[in-house]
Amino acid sequence: MVLVAGIDSSTQSCKVVVCDADTGEIVRSASSPHPDGTEIDPQLWWTALQTSVDAVGGLDDVAAVSVGAQQHGMVCLDDSGALVRDALLWNDTRSSAAAAELVHEFGGAGEWAKRIGVVPVAAITVTKLRWLADHEPAHADATAAVCLPHDWLTWRLSGSTDITALRTDRSDASGTGYFSSETDSYQPDLLEMALRGRRPALPTVLGPRDPAGHTSAGAVLGPGAGDNAAAALGLGAGPGDCIVSLGTSGVVSAVGNAAPHDPEGIVAGFADGTGRQLPLVCTLNGAPVLAAVARMLGVDFDEMDRLALTAPPGAEGLTLVPYFEGERSPNLPDAAGALHGATTRNLLPANVARAAVEGLLSSMAYCVDKIAAQGVEVQRIILIGGGARSEAVRRIAPAVLGAPVCVPTPAEYVALGAARQAAWTLSQNDSPPSWSPGTTASYTADPTPHVLDQYRAAQRLTLGQ
Repeated sequence: MVLVAGIDSSTQSCKVVVCDADTGEIVRSASSPHPDGTEIDPQLWWTALQTSVDAVGGLDDVAAVSVGAQQHGMVCLDDSGALVRDALLWNDTRSSAAAAELVHEFGGAGEWAKRIGVVPVAAITVTKLRWLADHEPAHADATAAVCLPHDWLTWRLSGSTDITALRTDRSDASGTGYFSSETDSYQPDLLEMALRGRRPALPTVLGPRDPAGHTSAGAVLGPGAGDNAAAALGLGAGPGDCIVSLGTSGVVSAVGNAAPHDPEGIVAGFADGTGRQLPLVCTLNGAPVLAAVARMLGVDFDEMDRLALTAPPGAEGLTLVPYFEGERSPNLPDAAGALHGATTRNLLPANVARAAVEGLLSSMAYCVDKIAAQGVEVQRIILIGGGARSEAVRRIAPAVLGAPVCVPTPAEYVALGAARQAAWTLSQNDSPPSWSPGTTASYTADPTPHVLDQYRAAQRLTLGQ
């Protein structure tokens, strides 16, 4: 049996899976936590990786390794390869003002969308570099190379200290704000604009199966990927598939061939891990919406599901707009959630539970529609994340989203996707190995367009339109 390893270095932890290269069967796995915070010493990622590798029994017997990791983080290195400062993670918002500055300086959101398919927000690397240039100019001066978390970990696994040996892939590069997934090229003038005239070295961008070198034990290193692209690989998503992830936030992404250019900045033009595009929309409100409503009703999740499924579609006119933490898609940071259409007849626990599920799914439908408007065909929904454990969500989703819904068995899909990429890099075949994501439940339902109409009307009221 030939073994490969996949690494998921997420915000919360480092997970390692060792798999059969032919089938994808997990042979062994381990996980170690990362510290909390939005500004982290990357050495702590390396320590967690070493702890996970030790716990998994080592990687001396694997033939290839690949790393999937959190996107956008800013890792700055000096000319000797030493860290200049702690990394700023995607969820560090200190660069919000820098994002607005950069959008304005380049001529507006439409120009950014046209050029690279991504409109800068605080999460994007380019905005963190502007913050660095303005607030820590000495650190900006010392920065000889900029890379991302997965780039840095792959480089460390190679044992190199030469910054010219840094490697990345299209998926992670496409989230920097200075790489176009459509042209597969860096836009160095945008990097230089962000750093106010400085132009550090950037990792070489590899193709989806190009090796990034070897580990000290001789294993082939895959190019790696950003977490969303790695998850899509782990799920076996292909053209026509749309992944709806209901975690702390809601994330909708779809595999396609069309590179988006959304002037609203809602659809981000990311790349996938196979050479295609992975347009993505992120919301601030995911599964916690259901938890908040269950808590308000004084019920557990099973009872919440039962209540929601006993109410009719549309919850007798009751609609929840789930902007509990503000919202990112659409961009409404100061918004709040709202319950519309309440009467003495419909304000019942079952209707409230149904409205919560339909409101959350309608918010996801908004994201799916935005992606479809960019020329990406959506034929099937793959539903994952903590919210996918809800029976009500699974059964109502195809009705609201208007497409069949598949719910795979919960698994570490980022790590599995990285392992699948490692197997692909090892084989050098034209396409990645055909691994099965495991047991998948399928759901269909008659569409309920009136639910979306009801939601859109409530959404307009919430927006004051």
